[in-house]
Amino acid sequence: MTDTDTRRVAVVDAFTTEPLAGNAAGVVPDAEGLATEQMQAVARELAVSETAFVEPSDVADRKLSYYSPTQEVDLCGHATVATHGFLHEDGRIDPGTHTVETNVGTLDVEVTEDGAVWMDQDTPAIQPVDVDYDRLGEALGVDPAAFRDVGADLSAAVASTGLPFLVVPVNFLEHVGNATPDDDAVEAIADEYDAAGVYVFTFDALDAESTLHARAFVPGLGISEDPVTGTASGAVGAYLRQMGAFTDFPDEVVCEQGHFVDRPGTVRVRVDGERVTVGGHATLALDGKLRVPEHETDDIVEA
Repeated sequence: MTDTDTRRVAVVDAFTTEPLAGNAAGVVPDAEGLATEQMQAVARELAVSETAFVEPSDVADRKLSYYSPTQEVDLCGHATVATHGFLHEDGRIDPGTHTVETNVGTLDVEVTEDGAVWMDQDTPAIQPVDVDYDRLGEALGVDPAAFRDVGADLSAAVASTGLPFLVVPVNFLEHVGNATPDDDAVEAIADEYDAAGVYVFTFDALDAESTLHARAFVPGLGISEDPVTGTASGAVGAYLRQMGAFTDFPDEVVCEQGHFVDRPGTVRVRVDGERVTVGGHATLALDGKLRVPEHETDDIVEA
C-alpha cells in the first residue's frame, strides 16, 4: 500500500451564517510539511473553488497558501475568512488582530467576538479600460446595451486589492441574472486584461440594505462562476471610491452575490483612503480527514 499522511480537512462556507450557502472553501488547518504537489492534489480532491492551507510563518502569525482545483492562487478572500472563522470556532485562535503571510504580502485579519472576520486587502490599483461591449456581451450572454447604459457614466476598469478583476457595471439586475457566460470567451477576455476573471455588478440589488448585486466569472482558475468573492468585492469597493460613484461614500459597501447559483452571501467592504477591508461570517459545513499519498508518487488522493 502507498504510504499516506492523514490530515484534518474542513469545508467552510464563507460570507454567510447558514451552511450550504455563501462560498465554500476548503481548509487544511495543519498543512505543515505538505509539498506543493500534495496541496494541489488535496484542492483537486475537495473540488471547491479554493482551499486554504495553514502553515507556520517566520514573519506572521500564520501563512496561508491557496489553491484552486487547477492551480495556486496568490490571494483568496473567502478562503481567508473561512479559515479564520474555522480556527476561531475550533478554539485555535482568540478574537483580535492576526497577521497572515500570503503571496501578496503580510495582511492583517481581525476576528471579532461574534466570529466575524475582517481581512485587510492589498493596496488598491484601479485602471479604467475601454471594453468592446459587443464582444463582452456575446461572451457573457448579456445585451451590450446593458453595459453601455451605465458605462457612459461609470467606466469598466481592471481593479485589484490583491487579485485583479475586470469590473463591469450593468444597468439592471435582470441582465446580471440572465447572463449565460461562454467560459472560453470569458477566459480569453480576462486574459487580455491580465485579470483573474470578470466581475459584473448592478446597483439594482435584491436586498434594500445591499449596495450592489454581483456575479463573478473566473474560468481561468477552473471556476465557471464563483458564488461570493471577497477579493473582487474589495476591488469593487476601491473602484467605486476612485471612480466617484457616490457623492457621499458609504461607511460600508454591501455586496450581495451568489443568488443565481443558489448560494447567497454578503460581503461587507470598508474603504478608508488606501486601506480596504473585507468582512463577513463563516460557518462549518463539513469536518473530516483526508489521506494524502507521498508526493513522489503519481497516485491520486484517496478520500
